[in-house]
Amino acid sequence: MTQPDTIDAQLVQGGLDEETARAEVYGLLAALYYAPPGAELLAQLRVAATEAPAEGGFLEEPWRALVAAARDQDLATISSEYNTLFGGVGKPEVYLFGSHYLTGFLNEKPLAKLRTDLAALGLARDETLPETEDHMAYLCEVMRYLIAGDDVAVANLTKQREFFADHLQPWVNQLCEALEAHPRARFYAALAGFTRAFVSVEQQGFDMLT
Repeated sequence: MTQPDTIDAQLVQGGLDEETARAEVYGLLAALYYAPPGAELLAQLRVAATEAPAEGGFLEEPWRALVAAARDQDLATISSEYNTLFGGVGKPEVYLFGSHYLTGFLNEKPLAKLRTDLAALGLARDETLPETEDHMAYLCEVMRYLIAGDDVAVANLTKQREFFADHLQPWVNQLCEALEAHPRARFYAALAGFTRAFVSVEQQGFDMLT
């Protein structure tokens, strides 16, 4: 997997079918958790329609809050917030790695299992990127691929459900809670609220398949 690209402008303009919208939401999450939004992405968010970007009214309020946060803060402020929360030397204020939430440490057994599962999907980490595969952005990019990829042997609902249940569902709400509780999180607290709502909708959808 490579660094997340800027999301398709259609996401914030509406009008996508459900599966494409799901893929684009994962792409948006990947982009925003990987790095502060660039000028183009922030501009897209600011002009976004404030109805839910994917089917399900449950997403409407957290989506509106995220768009409002994008409109209320400038690029430098959001970038500073990202660096405060996730950057710096040594221990970050908030971790973006699944292993931390599952074990309390980085590079532990969950990462090894993830790498095994990625290999089975025919996926491998871009060695030019510094983050390990259990980074929130990386996992969202994998989900995007499993929804929108051309290889139906891996890009299908069964693989999506399995990957989500094994590698996102067990810890993503802990990340959201950490962000929502952090006193210096504003834009990323709103992103956490939207993430939590979207993951809840995803989980309900996958539960219906069992």
